[in-house]
Amino acid sequence: MTDLVDLGGPVIAVLMAMSVLGLAVAVWKLLIFELESVGRTAARGAVGATLDHVRGAAQPPEVLRARLSAQLEADFGKLGYGLRVLELIAQIAPLLGLFGTVLGMIDAFRTLQEADSSADPSLLAGGIWVALMTTAAGLVVAIPASVLVGWFDSRLDAHERLARNALEAALAPDVITAKPCDQRNLRVAHAT
Repeated sequence: MTDLVDLGGPVIAVLMAMSVLGLAVAVWKLLIFELESVGRTAARGAVGATLDHVRGAAQPPEVLRARLSAQLEADFGKLGYGLRVLELIAQIAPLLGLFGTVLGMIDAFRTLQEADSSADPSLLAGGIWVALMTTAAGLVVAIPASVLVGWFDSRLDAHERLARNALEAALAPDVITAKPCDQRNLRVAHAT
């Protein structure tokens, strides 16, 4: 591992640290999402506890809906906490890889300049190899982070839909479970 850092320089060291941080955040979020059943059911975890307040509440549905919607927003904010770190890793890692490429190319051309008229192409090739390695390392860190952010976001979106539907079903069970009415009955009801 130290050989890799020696070859790629400080950019590789930063990318390695970012990959460790990204892995730690991903494992942490996976555990949280599993414990809270994010995307599968709204009956467990903090969201489930919020929805439990609907049962036996003495407040009108409109007041309860507003209060519980605000609490659900706070619950979703807590569930999404930490995903910004993965987003930043996904955005910054390729830029760091590119930065390492630029530094490697500068070093390669500096070495070529110092060699003067006895320039050996292998000196240039070695610098280019190192430069391209940092680009590859940046992409290796960024791509999984980007995929994980998309997956976590889709699970959170599904969880939010489940929770909102559960809230509406609890506050207005007649509306959610009502069958579509017959058009003839609707016309008769409006005519009278």
